[in-house]
Order: sequence, then structure tokens, then C-alpha cells
Amino acid sequence: MSKGRILVVEDETDIANLLHIFFTNRGYEVEAAGSGSEAFLRTRSKLPDLIILDIMLPDMNGFEICRKLRTTTRTSHIPIVFLTQRDERSDVIAGLELGADDYVTKPFDMEELGLRVRNAINTHRRTNMTDPRTGMPAARLVEEQLRQLIRSKGWTYVEIHIDYLPSFRDQYGYIAADEVLRYTSTVLNEVMNDLGGPKDFVGQAGDQTFIIITYADNASIIVSELQHRFNGKIGSHYSFQDIEQGGIQGPNGSPLPFIQLTCGMVTSETRRFSDIREITETATRSRYRI
Repeated sequence: MSKGRILVVEDETDIANLLHIFFTNRGYEVEAAGSGSEAFLRTRSKLPDLIILDIMLPDMNGFEICRKLRTTTRTSHIPIVFLTQRDERSDVIAGLELGADDYVTKPFDMEELGLRVRNAINTHRRTNMTDPRTGMPAARLVEEQLRQLIRSKGWTYVEIHIDYLPSFRDQYGYIAADEVLRYTSTVLNEVMNDLGGPKDFVGQAGDQTFIIITYADNASIIVSELQHRFNGKIGSHYSFQDIEQGGIQGPNGSPLPFIQLTCGMVTSETRRFSDIREITETATRSRYRI
């Protein structure tokens, strides 16, 4: 299992390659971006667990990138480690004021950077900031977003449950089940990239449950598109034999259904909620009626 997904935003090819080799050899999944625009594209397509961000880039500086990531709900939680020139104290202060988690100065010690990256990712996971399997915002960040809903208007909360995942896990094992979770998170991010807005939030509330909080007026379209894309490729996670027989063989000899998504929605337009438990329980009760 990967130790985490790192996005290296660095336009100097030699440094980018050095970082790619170093972290890949230590068990991380590494992607590189040579510009700010490429960094945003890669972050939107697959959320990293951490970003190593150079301040000097060809199209925009690292401060602009950090500011945009921190003011976009879906990326605001991602740890950022700045790369800065030696003795540029003003750069360090500016980066930390924008919400960067750490910094290292060039030329940097690779082992020191490796420790800082490992500690930042582990801290986020220990404090339930992100799920280690998917990199999605997890319990603590989900709860923070839910608490904001009580004071907000114009939102729709969508609860997405992966049905029959335990049966799949029993048949294929934990690694295969984790791949299904990663597949689900990828589909969620793709759909929200296409149909969501900058204030929208996507998170993982439990082992089989993801959530969407959207302020767009097309929540039903988002749910329909999510189910359509998910169903389109979920069969690739099954063996040919199970596909042929219509599912995993159950204890009584009949096939169990394929994994599918069930979704429930609640919106601030239909009623007022006094606490977050009301929101989640209402969504759960409505899940099978969608």
C-alpha cells in the first residue's frame, strides 16, 4: 500500500526528478507539475495527500497557488510544504500566513524533507483529517463542514453509501476492497470537477460512506451522473466468473448483487435543521428512495 500521494510542483526538471525518485523509492505515489496551471489540473483530477510547492514558477508564484488551494473547499485541507530560497525570511512568513504547513530552503537535505513530508501526512491521518486509503477528507473535516451547514443556506447534503462492499471484501480481500474505495473517490472527484463549484465539499464519512455538500442547484443531476459513471466500470473489479454468474456466490448458492451506490439527499430549502445529526439521519432515511 502506498504511504501517500505527493504532488511535486517544481519547474526545475532536475529537482523534480530527484524528488520523484526519492519519494517513489520510499513507497509514495508521486506526480509532478511544472507550472501552477498544471498543478491545479492534477489536484482536481486526484487529490494528493501532500503538495511540495516551489515558490518560483513560470506562470504564477507559489503564494498564488497556496491562496487558491486554501480558499477552495475541496483542497483547503491538503498539507503544503514550500520550497524557498535560502535566507528569504519574507517568503517563509508569507507562506505560513497563507496556511502552508511547513517549508524547506534550497539547497535542501533530502532526508530532512522526507521526514517533514512523512510527519505532515501522518499527522493529518492521526487527527482524522484524511482517510489513508483514499486521501479524501475524513471524520474531523466532515464534521467541520456539517457544523457550518447549520448556519448556512442554499446547500444540499448528499450521502453516498457503497452497498455490498463487505461481501466483496470477504470474496476478494481488503486490498481489492480498498481499490473500490479509491475508484469511488476518483469518480466522485471527476463528477464534482465537471458539475460542482468551488464551495462544494467531498469527503469520506465512514468505511462505506462518502458525502457531498453542494451549493449548486443541480444536485439531482450530480447524483445521476455519479451513479452512471460508477456503474459503468465497477464490473472491472470483479472476476470474469462472477460477472458471468451475475455476482458473488452467496452462502445459499445464489449470487449476491454487484456493488452499487445508494444515495440520499437533504436540502436547506425544505426544512431547518437544529443539529448535524438531524441532517445525517434524514439523509440516511431517504437513501433508498432515490
